[in-house]
Amino acid sequence: MEHFRQILNRLPPSIGRELEGLPASVLCNLEEIRLRCGQQIRLETGRGTQRVPHLVTVEELQETLNRLIRFSYYAYENDLAKGFVTIEGGHRVGVCGKGVQKNGEIALIKEISSMNIRFAKEIKGCSDHLFHRLYEQGGKVQPANTLIISPPGCGKTTLLRDLARNFSQNRIKVGICDERSELAGMYQSLPSFDLGSCCDVLDRCEKTAGIRMLIRSMSPQVIFTDEIGREQDAAAIEDCLNAGVCLITSMHGNSREDATASKIGRLLAEKAFRYLVVLTNTDGPGTVKEVQNA
Repeated sequence: MEHFRQILNRLPPSIGRELEGLPASVLCNLEEIRLRCGQQIRLETGRGTQRVPHLVTVEELQETLNRLIRFSYYAYENDLAKGFVTIEGGHRVGVCGKGVQKNGEIALIKEISSMNIRFAKEIKGCSDHLFHRLYEQGGKVQPANTLIISPPGCGKTTLLRDLARNFSQNRIKVGICDERSELAGMYQSLPSFDLGSCCDVLDRCEKTAGIRMLIRSMSPQVIFTDEIGREQDAAAIEDCLNAGVCLITSMHGNSREDATASKIGRLLAEKAFRYLVVLTNTDGPGTVKEVQNA
């Protein structure tokens, strides 16, 4: 319930009252709150979809965004131009509306038409089976380059976060390059989740520069980052390999073929990763569909 309270206290009272009266069984399993102008509030839980009979107004959408970012548009300017913001606790808020272009790129979004509040959850132990299977051999922890392939909403970030905790608790020096403040959810110098005692977090830093900074300054044994797939990400992965540092990361996709066809596909051909882990949500977020030797 704590993650829900973090959001509830920041919503407009007209919406907060509607949600506060919902059964605890719904609130505890809440994954997304979708707000669309002129439509009912839609809740996504691990058990399905539920609608709240309250028609969202354009004024409520604007007020929701104002309150979530605490009216600090300057601090969130770059993220809003990409269509989302990440607030303390690692919760991501997707924003749709009218895009305003500057120099051929989206500079801001105005006239907000819909929002999607995605809750960041900590599920301790969700990576235990994978951790013992891939990284614990003969009683010793042995990090290995691993790529997690997952469609959206299948729990890849939650799984990565718990894997980082597992390594850190086993006295492996962990570095997290958290470009979107989702893995660690840093707030006032502290992570929002349990990452163990051997973890250093570089927050709000682009991956290519961030991975290099961690290697130079924190001497990690394993680096975690999320959602790779760009050409410049391939260079950062090669930096890890050349420095002898393990990398555990993720990308959107449904299969090995999707990864091979992406802009980092050549790294698979070069055997940059030892393991490929494919996720599904067949039995809930974080379900491991298959593990492949790359």
